Amino acid sequence: MAYRSMRFRIEISAEKYLLYYNGSARNVITRSFDGRRVQFPASSLRPFVTHKGISGTFELRFDQNNKLIELVRIGD
Repeated sequence: MAYRSMRFRIEISAEKYLLYYNGSARNVITRSFDGRRVQFPASSLRPFVTHKGISGTFELRFDQNNKLIELVRIGD
């Protein structure tokens, strides 16, 4: 399956992620390394949450309709 991707770095404290987890915020918005605006469901970050929050470099993979395929952590 062919996909497109964007890479970005994100830092979210555990306290801030609770807003996403509790439903106060549904989407995460950030900028990719090449300057594009990235918006995706906060729930896709759930596998990467630690007691300190979320930190790392990620690759967002999506199809030709901009539907999320997967979010992969690619670095610290």
